[in-house]
Amino acid sequence: MKVTIDGIEIDVPKGTTILQAARMIGADVAPPAMCYYTNLKTSGGYCRTCIVKVTQGSAANPTPMPKPVASCRTEVMDGMVVENFTNPEIVEARKGIVEFLLINHPLDCPVCDQAGECKLQDLGYENGLAESRYEFERREYEMIDIGEKIKLHMNRCILCYRCVKVAEQITDGRVHGVINRGDAAEISTYIEQAIDNEFSGNVIDVCPVGALTDKTFRFKQRVWFTKPMNAHRNCTSCSGKVRLWFKGDDVLRVTARKDEWDEAEEFICNGCRYDHKSKYDWVIEGPAPIHRQSVISQNKYANLDEKKLQELKNQKALGFMKIDKKP
Repeated sequence: MKVTIDGIEIDVPKGTTILQAARMIGADVAPPAMCYYTNLKTSGGYCRTCIVKVTQGSAANPTPMPKPVASCRTEVMDGMVVENFTNPEIVEARKGIVEFLLINHPLDCPVCDQAGECKLQDLGYENGLAESRYEFERREYEMIDIGEKIKLHMNRCILCYRCVKVAEQITDGRVHGVINRGDAAEISTYIEQAIDNEFSGNVIDVCPVGALTDKTFRFKQRVWFTKPMNAHRNCTSCSGKVRLWFKGDDVLRVTARKDEWDEAEEFICNGCRYDHKSKYDWVIEGPAPIHRQSVISQNKYANLDEKKLQELKNQKALGFMKIDKKP
């Protein structure tokens, strides 16, 4: 099936969503997504940040869809034409969605452990306003512990449902979910039960904001001062493939490895996440790939040698210097 997104045509299998097709093309045309998660069934359709304009429904029925649609829940039709960043209407609508997401969100980025890894922070920078038009009191909750090592800061939650999907699909006996409705809806545990299972730590990895954080890492370090390394170990509960976050020789935290869409490649167990924080417990594979636009990559090792070599070649081409070749 052929679909055209922002003027780029691609062939995709039947059943592919617009968001998935856009990601196949590349980040330049892929809509942002705060609630969709590839490895979680039925995720998506909550945050609406991935909306696009379908200007041609299909080759058989070229009628445009009357309203913007969520690309994570809309399947591609053969001959479909989609506009994302090239459509001013969509760009403006996305700014409105980001403004809604930020209505109750506290401006505590300087003290939030998610700073530097927060997708809402990125969206706010790209689409947000300099000041809020919201005049009412913001929704406020007390911070609570919903597990021995998990802190819930409900003020930051955008109700993306990712943590609920994780608990439903990869853990036994889910004890937390969304209670109440409308602006009173919140993530909470049932009958004050704490989350306690072998894969509970993955709710931290999937949270796109700082609502769920690792209590063993809170306030210890900023991510841009750490050095992420890929590593593995023999584990009977999960794949054992993780990302270690170093400060010097100390492992400050262990997380799942994430792809270019900031989604976990494989979920990891709590044993790997919390009980093995010595570098000698792991086989270090090398530096983790970090996107060059990420604050984590600033002044880091990733691609530095390649960039230096390219700069030397550029200078040689311009005649600024001579590079002597060794015999």
